[in-house]
Amino acid sequence: MLTESLNYELPARLIAQKPADTRTASRLLVLDRPTGVIIDRTFPDIAAYIQPGDCLVLNDTKVLPARFFARRKTGAKLEGLFLEETAPCVWKIMLKHSRKIKTDETIDLTGNDGTPFCEITAVERTENGQWILEIHADGTPEDILAKTGFTPLPPYIKRDDNPDTAAEDLVRYQTVYAKNTGAIAAPTAGMHFTTELMDELKASGINIAYVTLHVGAGTFKPVTAENLADHPMHSERYSLDAANAKIINSSKAAGGKIIAVGTTSVRTLETIAASGELKPMQGATKLFIKPGYEFKAVDTIITNFHLPKSTLIALVGAFAGMEQIMKAYRHAIEQKYRFYSYGDSMMIL
Repeated sequence: MLTESLNYELPARLIAQKPADTRTASRLLVLDRPTGVIIDRTFPDIAAYIQPGDCLVLNDTKVLPARFFARRKTGAKLEGLFLEETAPCVWKIMLKHSRKIKTDETIDLTGNDGTPFCEITAVERTENGQWILEIHADGTPEDILAKTGFTPLPPYIKRDDNPDTAAEDLVRYQTVYAKNTGAIAAPTAGMHFTTELMDELKASGINIAYVTLHVGAGTFKPVTAENLADHPMHSERYSLDAANAKIINSSKAAGGKIIAVGTTSVRTLETIAASGELKPMQGATKLFIKPGYEFKAVDTIITNFHLPKSTLIALVGAFAGMEQIMKAYRHAIEQKYRFYSYGDSMMIL
């Protein structure tokens, strides 16, 4: 399959630069796969399409404030993104404007209050703008980033290091049910939920279960290969515990639908289902869901609108069919839906 088949033209003005005033104020495009019918609703209307006994599956990963700033001793400003800790106080990061940095150079890490926090040493340049750094401060990445980090918004959302804007993003670029820290990007389909809406759904007899998939930087990586099959899929860590596996399996056994909130929940469920059953499991997945894939666990998807030529649009195209997905995206553009992480939502029945 040619990667160009995942492409579409989006006016820049439809890329949401901030969230809706309230989480549930987002619009909802409903795509009915059997009929091809498209309906324009608002997000709380998902309740009309979920029956008692169905199971919503949410990704409870929590986003680290993984974006940080530093300065060379020359005064030049740097911007980094924490990826992972490879050893105590040794970080793998992506670093912008790092061409002139030398191995063993000492750099000043800036606190999120704008003052110097500690020194870091550039240990090794690896690949694709990545570096290994040694952090000269005690604490876990979560501890240190709490004092130095900003919300790691995707590159199409434009931000500086303004503390007021950062404080708003810290709240809104996170789901209300985020629990397990480890992501450097949000599972954005879940950001439309409020605790009140979730309580209403539970009260109506809808089951809710949680998986964890720590979203990595690879989720934003465009497909550059001419053929989709040649794209190297990124790896992300996932887990499903026994209690939540029981909720999902009991719902399915009783005839309920499994409704995955976000492509990250889809990848987790389908990765585990490949073993033959939805059982407690953890590991790393490189599952690439693209047109032609046979879904084993998921009946309905709630998602946002995705970048052209991305693995995520390949996933929803596999679920609904590329022709129907492109028709829905054209409709969303015509109706001026807001796109991407802070944008509106889509429910594929």
